[in-house]
Amino acid sequence: MIRIAVITGSTRPERRATMVSDWVAATAAQHAAVRDGTVELESVDLAAYDLPLLDESAPAKVAPNNGGYANAHTRVWAEAIASYDGFVFVTPEYNHSFPAALKNAIDYLYDEWNDKAAGFVSYGIQGGTRAVEHLRPVLSEVEVATVRTQVALTMSTDFQLADPLESGTLTPGSHQVPTLHAMLDELIAWSTALAALRSGRLEAALL
Repeated sequence: MIRIAVITGSTRPERRATMVSDWVAATAAQHAAVRDGTVELESVDLAAYDLPLLDESAPAKVAPNNGGYANAHTRVWAEAIASYDGFVFVTPEYNHSFPAALKNAIDYLYDEWNDKAAGFVSYGIQGGTRAVEHLRPVLSEVEVATVRTQVALTMSTDFQLADPLESGTLTPGSHQVPTLHAMLDELIAWSTALAALRSGRLEAALL
């Protein structure tokens, strides 16, 4: 079974990210691989982990081999991420990039991200596309392969907003469902293909 986490990448109060993550989960549940049990999706909300600004004394790339992580919150986060084969990152666009909380969460770990795949569901005035442009090279640096197809939800066409300060209602265009399923097809394929690398890395670590 391939296990995929839908990561809610914003921790802002009154965020729209949970609404988007719920839509991703509900829509992905209709994907054939999820329905037949080949793929399991779970929600991972950054806000639930309450990670402080990175406070590990050793860089993530060397910490596990140098006696492990020092802090309990890091170990909890590491255990969660290690259990997945792939990720769907749900992210808004803040000032031409993705949220600081998401960058912080990525920076906490290294090995746990390696040889896995990721897809993106972004949202914003311009669909959050620039956030994903910044997120892709960050994930590449921790050895995550990112798939090409991206769901980009725009505030003007995929949300109903009476007031910009309100969360509003998510009303995705009809093309967004097949786009999400196409992204999942790519994500599942890459997560499956990378399984051999993950297995080899684990075997090497146990020698």
